[in-house]
Amino acid sequence: MKIRVAALLLVPALILSAGGRKGHRGPLVSQKDAKAIAARDTGGIAVSAREIPLNAASGGWEVEIHMPRETRGWRVVVDNDSRMVHTKERIPNPPLTARGRKRK
Repeated sequence: MKIRVAALLLVPALILSAGGRKGHRGPLVSQKDAKAIAARDTGGIAVSAREIPLNAASGGWEVEIHMPRETRGWRVVVDNDSRMVHTKERIPNPPLTARGRKRK
């Protein structure tokens, strides 16, 4: 009897804890995530991303951003652990890739 009551009390807790998270947590593992974070922060189009060593504990991603209708773009460093933009630097506007270009 006690086992049955204990099992009935555990079922709701297991159901609630089994639900997945909506947002992704933890370190960045993909180039796509880094580009999305950088583009959202700057308002431009992410052209390229490469993984870089950021500090002793973790790394980061260096993302180049094309800014439409501007002469200069951004070079952004996104931290792996905090998933936030670490530094921003103005650069000459990088050319868009074939995918990023819009046809008229």
